[in-house]
Amino acid sequence: MDQELKFTCLHDEHVALGAKMSPFAGFDMPIQYAGIIPEHNAVRTAVGMFDVSHMGEIFVDGPQAEAFVNHVFTGDVRTLEPGRILYGMMCYPDGGTVDDLLVYREFESGYLLVVNAANIQKDYEWLLSQAEGYEVEVFNDSDSWGQIALQGPKAEDMIVKVMGIEELREVEFYSFCDLEDEDTGRVIVSRTGYTGEDGFEIYASPDNILDLWDAFLEEGVQPCGLGCRDTLRFEAGLPLYGDELSPEISPVMAGLSMFCKFDKPEFIGKEALLAQKTEGPARKVVGIGLEDSAVPRAGYPVELEDGTQVGTVTTGYHSISLDKSLCFALVDAAYSALDTPLFIRIRKKVFPGKVIKKRFYKTNYKK
Repeated sequence: MDQELKFTCLHDEHVALGAKMSPFAGFDMPIQYAGIIPEHNAVRTAVGMFDVSHMGEIFVDGPQAEAFVNHVFTGDVRTLEPGRILYGMMCYPDGGTVDDLLVYREFESGYLLVVNAANIQKDYEWLLSQAEGYEVEVFNDSDSWGQIALQGPKAEDMIVKVMGIEELREVEFYSFCDLEDEDTGRVIVSRTGYTGEDGFEIYASPDNILDLWDAFLEEGVQPCGLGCRDTLRFEAGLPLYGDELSPEISPVMAGLSMFCKFDKPEFIGKEALLAQKTEGPARKVVGIGLEDSAVPRAGYPVELEDGTQVGTVTTGYHSISLDKSLCFALVDAAYSALDTPLFIRIRKKVFPGKVIKKRFYKTNYKK
């Protein structure tokens, strides 16, 4: 029997706005409101707002929190100051990816791990299983938090206007403000996102998130669904767990070795990942640009000119910002060099293309 769908704190808002809803990661989520193209363009040119309350919040506290997080995380949190954030992965001993996540350093002995919605329970159980021998507390507090993301070149001005947090203008990329209000409780505002544009993610109680959502709507902010969230992250070269990262696709295979700090003493999966990096992985995630306007979709075969299959598309679109047909694909490493000619089989036809850099769109982060 299928597990019953969960709702975010903003579910009724999406329905009232006439959003097209669909299951995603166990939640009934909005795919689009006005349409994927206008929502995508709103983020690229002005500001768009996403419900990301389905994401997970797992807290790690205790005297050995730093050592424990450093053990399970590919990044090095020893140099992470309170108020700063790191992106990285948790890996299995064989180098496969448990999840990719953000680590927020709250204070000297406390961390917030923001994990993918589909992996909340799996990640929590993995962390608990690895915590033996460490003086830490691991707590899944996902149900107590709502989260919205405002993304785009006008996101900063909009948040300052609505929330009155003038100091946000000084918050650097991958940093956050941790605020406490007598009326609304704790609010975390981070300069992070998943679109390639400047933007913020806001964490607060479900009731507070509902109030903020309505306040931003009243200011004319475009609500955006998961449809354009995917087209935006794709253009910016950002992976999606389950597509470009998985238990079978390691960070090295995904081209994310820079987030694996091999110079720290140890972390789970270090030996396997270092061997992959040194010897070269058998497969790699690459970008492919097509000469035609045909749209490559996940699962389509990637072939050589003679019809030999050498890979599979993981994500593909006709890029809204660039007006080109592009895809990510997991291919045999022998065919992963830039400018390698490859062909995408779309139903009964094949379409020529070549390997290109995965960051298709010039990102506009404020650093």
